[in-house]
Amino acid sequence: MSISSLGVGSGILTQDVLDQLRKADEAQFIRPVDLKLANEKDKIDAFDLLDANMTNLIDSIDALKTPLLYDERTTSVVGTSVAVTAAANSDIQDFTLDVVNLATKQIEQSGAFATSDELIANAAGVMNLNIDGQDFQIAYDETTTLTDLKNSINDIAGDKVDATIVQISSGEFRLFVSSADTGTTQNITITDNADGLGANLKDGRLTTDFDLAAVQAGVDANFTFNGQAITRSSNNITDLIVGLDITLKEVGSSAVSVAQDREGIMTKIDSFVEKYNAAITELDKMTKSSIESDERGIFSNESTIKSMKRELESMFSTVGGGVGFMSDFGFDVDRDGKMSVDKDILNAKMDEDPTNVEAFFSGGTYTNTDGTTTEVLGIFNEMSTTTSVYTKYNGTLDQYKNYVNDTIDSLEDRKTSATERLDAKYEILAKQYAAYDAMIAKFNNASSMFTEMANTSNNYSN
Repeated sequence: MSISSLGVGSGILTQDVLDQLRKADEAQFIRPVDLKLANEKDKIDAFDLLDANMTNLIDSIDALKTPLLYDERTTSVVGTSVAVTAAANSDIQDFTLDVVNLATKQIEQSGAFATSDELIANAAGVMNLNIDGQDFQIAYDETTTLTDLKNSINDIAGDKVDATIVQISSGEFRLFVSSADTGTTQNITITDNADGLGANLKDGRLTTDFDLAAVQAGVDANFTFNGQAITRSSNNITDLIVGLDITLKEVGSSAVSVAQDREGIMTKIDSFVEKYNAAITELDKMTKSSIESDERGIFSNESTIKSMKRELESMFSTVGGGVGFMSDFGFDVDRDGKMSVDKDILNAKMDEDPTNVEAFFSGGTYTNTDGTTTEVLGIFNEMSTTTSVYTKYNGTLDQYKNYVNDTIDSLEDRKTSATERLDAKYEILAKQYAAYDAMIAKFNNASSMFTEMANTSNNYSN
């Protein structure tokens, strides 16, 4: 509480005196709490950065622990006659494909019409369209135009054929009907089950304007696999080799190689090394010990964070399930704790025995040099177990952050209580100072009066 006239009577018990006393009390009771609050809030900011690094690290570890990663396949093709994709876990192999001819669609065209809206019949009737042994009934009447017929064919038989009208030249329109699929079974025939087409019908087959002529015959694809002759009705072949999708593109020869997706594995290895180094770099800074406050890490005295750093660093030499070490596969950690990987060594290991590398990384049966086998968990499963203790929901890091937040809440409460106590104290002091000041003012006034009376008496005596 501030009293604006405080000190008027005495000139001693002023508001400035109260403010100075208040500052002294705040320095004793509030300032230490503020410093602790600032430090704890700095910990939260640092923790959020560290938590993000640890989340990235566990994600990169988990990406390498799944056996599915090592089942991924990549294909390379020398030549332009085919395109090949491989599903996961396909057999690793090399082979040749020589395309003799591609599979084609059956394409038929009608005779010429003057316009696309020319009528096709003089009475009602039904056409029968047959393709691949399947019949489709196409109704018409004396109002049906060439466009109407095209639309009816697509509506009724659109799963098996495609009908379209093409303007060849001025005054010449033709109906084209092509099979949706390729192969020798796609022969198209159209017959009339009535006599509605009149003069356009002859001997039960469409003639004159509707005399369909083959533009392209439907044929099967012919190619060789490693010299063995193969026939298929489609240019897209999924039943030749399990897991392979082969598309025949043109006549010619191609050499195909199916291999493990080594690049995908290396990309994830690089990500792991990068994320590990980022986490260790932050932990080094945050746990650094120093007598200089500006050099000392924010978590230099936090056993939880320092313990996590030690466990991450120890993983390099402890994981491996007794069958090897990370260094055997090209991994290394320098004197500053930064990890690197020699991909020449790792690639050589994968060339030598990809199954063992997969087991060492993600778990499984590892074949020892003496021919015996060992079931191993896999180094990235081991790392995941160690790291997830800290990063999982309600894990060590979550609990630590909750502890810091609780500390902040407690300090905020302490600051509020201390501030309220000082507010109450100085409200009372302000009132007391005002009362004392009033009393001093009365004394001063009385003193002045007696002084004046004495001075007056002295003057009369003289």
